[in-house]
Amino acid sequence: MKPYKIIKSNIHRKGLCASRNIKKGEKIIEYIGKKITHKKAEEDSKYGYDITYLFIINKKFVLDGDFKFNIARLANHSCEPNCEAVEESKSRIWITALRNIKKNEELTYDYGFSFNSDYKDYVCKCRSKNCVGFIVREGSRWRIKNQANI
Repeated sequence: MKPYKIIKSNIHRKGLCASRNIKKGEKIIEYIGKKITHKKAEEDSKYGYDITYLFIINKKFVLDGDFKFNIARLANHSCEPNCEAVEESKSRIWITALRNIKKNEELTYDYGFSFNSDYKDYVCKCRSKNCVGFIVREGSRWRIKNQANI
């Protein structure tokens, strides 16, 4: 039995949730796709602002996961995630449990977006107590909190 199932998500359109209890550290689903260069991702209009499924592999390549066969693309961002994306090898990425996850709990991870000039284009709807309203990696969220206090 797969440890996940597809759901209608309160965070964003569709999502994934645990189909059974999942133990901390367990590999849940592999994020799969096509390896492309950063240059192609920057030049191709397919990779615009609507929805992108790109994982940075290294300085030269990203993994384009925008394919129906890549079910892992449905895992949503959360500012209080229960999963993480773990690079197993140079081009294999697994969504793995950060903690024990209960059956029917939505599976989420921190997308790791940078804090840059267009961060406001990526609104976060995770509703966690730590949410800053934008999809920005944990290590940069303090910048948004500081701006709110100015």
